[in-house]
Amino acid sequence: MANKALITLDLDNTLWDVDSIIIKAEKTMVAWLKSNVPDCLTHYHSNQLVSIRQQIAKHSPNKIHDLSFMRTEVLFRVMQLTGYNTQDARSLAKNAFDIFFEGRNQVIFYPGALDMLAELAQHYTVYALTNGNADINKAGLGEYLGGAFSSADVGQSKPHRDMFLTPLRQLNFAPQQAVHVGDNLVDDVQGANQVGMHSIWVNLKDYQLVSNDPKPGAEVTRLVDVPNAIKALLSSVEHLT
Repeated sequence: MANKALITLDLDNTLWDVDSIIIKAEKTMVAWLKSNVPDCLTHYHSNQLVSIRQQIAKHSPNKIHDLSFMRTEVLFRVMQLTGYNTQDARSLAKNAFDIFFEGRNQVIFYPGALDMLAELAQHYTVYALTNGNADINKAGLGEYLGGAFSSADVGQSKPHRDMFLTPLRQLNFAPQQAVHVGDNLVDDVQGANQVGMHSIWVNLKDYQLVSNDPKPGAEVTRLVDVPNAIKALLSSVEHLT
């Protein structure tokens, strides 16, 4: 069955807990700012950040889905407000973002994640499909994945149809040959369902579906169960064709 099916995987909160990672990365970056650019912290911790983000989004509407760009631009504006010239502000913003990004990619995988990825990589074409900005190589995913499609690449965020249609088109798979795996019922399940892809809901927090929730093709409560869920979904299609 190798390469006869495409598996797209969400990353944040599917393979790891993103909130704890972002909090730790943010603390590390702020510690760097305190040591290297302490005078910027008054602006960085102010209510101005919301206004700054809105200004950036208005000025660069085609970049609002690029989280790395948005964070770097916020830092750049903060450095400017602190009094640095454009060149120095750009340099300091890049350095601060690099510190953050290094921490952002120091992920702690959920139990079973790497075993699942290793098994999927043996049988399918596997790509990340994410609204986030994790780097698959820095995060230790490079050996399992063929690549990644992010909201920054596509210019939209899940559940927008383009996020799901882009990998299908670029990798030449029909929707019924593809399975998307993710934790979010709207971004992942609804997004995949609307383009005709199979969907697997990773429900690690024992959430109970209610009547108006999007309905996944399959549900797993452990990542190690994903490969069998994929096999069942794809075999059901084979029986119909």
